[in-house]
Amino acid sequence: MQTPIQFYKTHLDLYKKELSQLNKKLVTLSVLRIIVFALTAIGVYIYFENWLVLSLIIIVGLVLFIRLLSKYTNIKKQYQLKQKLAVINEDEIKIALDNFYFKPDGIQYQDPNHNYALDIDLFGRGSFFQCIDRTATASGKDQLASILKANNINHIIDRQEAIKELSQKPNWRQVYQATASLIHVETNTETVVKLLQQHKRFLPKYIQYIPLIVSVISVIILGLVIAKVVSAKYLGYWLFVGFFVTGKYLKKISNLAAITDKVRDTFRQYALLLDLIESESFSSKLLKQQQQLITSEGKKASQILSDLSKAMDALDNRNNFISAIFGNGYFLTDVKNSFKIEAWINTYNQNVNKWFEVVSFFDAYNSFGNYAFNNPNFIYPKILDTKQSTTVKQLGHPLLKAEKRVDNDFEINNQQFFIITGANMAGKSTFLRTVSLHIVMANIGLPVCAKSSEYSPIKLITSMRTTDSLTDDSSYFFSELTRLKYIVEAIKTDDYFIILDEILKGTNSTDKAIGSRKFVEKLVASNATGIIATHDLSLCEIEKDLDKVKNYYFDAQIVNDELFFDYTFKQGICQNMNASFLLKKMNIV
Repeated sequence: MQTPIQFYKTHLDLYKKELSQLNKKLVTLSVLRIIVFALTAIGVYIYFENWLVLSLIIIVGLVLFIRLLSKYTNIKKQYQLKQKLAVINEDEIKIALDNFYFKPDGIQYQDPNHNYALDIDLFGRGSFFQCIDRTATASGKDQLASILKANNINHIIDRQEAIKELSQKPNWRQVYQATASLIHVETNTETVVKLLQQHKRFLPKYIQYIPLIVSVISVIILGLVIAKVVSAKYLGYWLFVGFFVTGKYLKKISNLAAITDKVRDTFRQYALLLDLIESESFSSKLLKQQQQLITSEGKKASQILSDLSKAMDALDNRNNFISAIFGNGYFLTDVKNSFKIEAWINTYNQNVNKWFEVVSFFDAYNSFGNYAFNNPNFIYPKILDTKQSTTVKQLGHPLLKAEKRVDNDFEINNQQFFIITGANMAGKSTFLRTVSLHIVMANIGLPVCAKSSEYSPIKLITSMRTTDSLTDDSSYFFSELTRLKYIVEAIKTDDYFIILDEILKGTNSTDKAIGSRKFVEKLVASNATGIIATHDLSLCEIEKDLDKVKNYYFDAQIVNDELFFDYTFKQGICQNMNASFLLKKMNIV
């Protein structure tokens, strides 16, 4: 079985070969177009006075040129898609070597007031978002960030199955990503939905028959003129009748044309993504549900959007002088095309946003499927139905290299609280973020960095990186108190796994010790589950008074006058601190 890196290297080589072949075809077609154009020009020059031969040369030359141009355009689209696929595989090879810093970091989604986003490096440089993001649309990126911040513990198994299935479809995922990355639209999906919802229908229902009636009469008058039954002037008079009908709605048709001009390209390109979703076979419940959302009365959304695009293209022909004069005068083309578009809007207006959301869903979930594919050694947690203990074997931080990472076993019962002590740089904060990411990833349905995991779903809330705010005129200590109060209020209405790192840092040591003890006692009394990391060894005394509290630690050892860390999670209280040693070692004191 191929490893992910082997898959990417194999496909990169494949796409490079295909690009070379397609490039040769493009060059050949370009040369052929030049030859056809040159031969046609020479033929026109030689047979300029023989109108029969001249007409034949022009017609044949024009047909050949258009066919060559059409074929060139189709191959150019294939070339652009293969080019994107090659880039995707090149990027994956870089990322496999832990070079993902060129990806968007998602810092715009950072929220210091979120339950955990700031504390666990969910967004920003080197963040989990930057590592996992493979979205190609703005709405897909928004969806991905929203899922990462959702704290949703419902239907986890459904999400696991969806991610498992997508992880097994690397080719489909890459084609979807490449196709989506080729989408360049001036009007985003939110604006499109808003424009459609705000549109008010102006053509009455009976008007749909008028263009047909006018067209039939136009053909009859033309026939009578050719047969010399009536004078040609009647054909001119009839032209003004068509202008009169069209002119009645001219301003509103122009407004509709302005709207269609903004949304047409968006619909055409998103139809390609919808077609990819519709054409694929899915078995997992969640993916099938999403697929069903883009089928309306047995008709595919991609086809419905294509139908609208054709009507919009037809309306756009009004900018052609000949079409504008004769088309509207004799066939009421603007009225006919506008009626089709309005009928479409009236029928499918409420569906458009749903279709765009499905596209965004797959764009976001492809990132999860890709992450699972890239980490075949990660495992999907076994989701427990009842609130039991969470037991994880060989838990590691997913963003750390396997050769440098130290994995630890971790088990915590529901309504149990751990106090973790340890020396500086011994691994306490990394462990807290590791546990946090395990919870977030498990809730999303992702595989986690562990050998095994039996997980009792629970929402996460943290306080690890409180900062002061000059704009809000609040001190660091007040900001921290505000965060702690937020946690206390949150656990009154829902169950959370609480992770705290060195609370009450903004006050003196005695006050901090007393306050920290009271806060932990309050959390335990509230039947909360969680972890607090601290340098204050006095806080460990709580274990003697409360059965639900357990002490764990990370330590440091001095070996041959050098500081040594094993980053191993141990039960008990840390006895070795390193601040004094480091001060001396670095000649600070």
